[in-house]
Amino acid sequence: MAVYFASKAFVLSFTEALHEELRSTGVAMTALCPGPTATEFGETAGAKGTNFSRFSADASAVVSAGLAGLERNYAIVIPGVMNKTTALTTRFLPRSALRRIVAGLKI
Repeated sequence: MAVYFASKAFVLSFTEALHEELRSTGVAMTALCPGPTATEFGETAGAKGTNFSRFSADASAVVSAGLAGLERNYAIVIPGVMNKTTALTTRFLPRSALRRIVAGLKI
């Protein structure tokens, strides 16, 4: 899981940097942070029947939100109230607490 989460953090930071660098070029760059999404990923990862599947968003809604954010040239798109709340909450937690919470997550 460490490499998975680190890769996601890199992609988000890299996309935000490119978004700013490309601002005056007419090229849009958006990071889509969908959270749990109802696709075969959850089942393949062994998450069927877990919180992953319970809180999964509809894939077409996630795609629509991502495309709308790209069209509006948003740097980051986080579809769904629960995903937005979770993302915001992590900004206020101490990193030590956040590490323990993430370590306890089971896909």
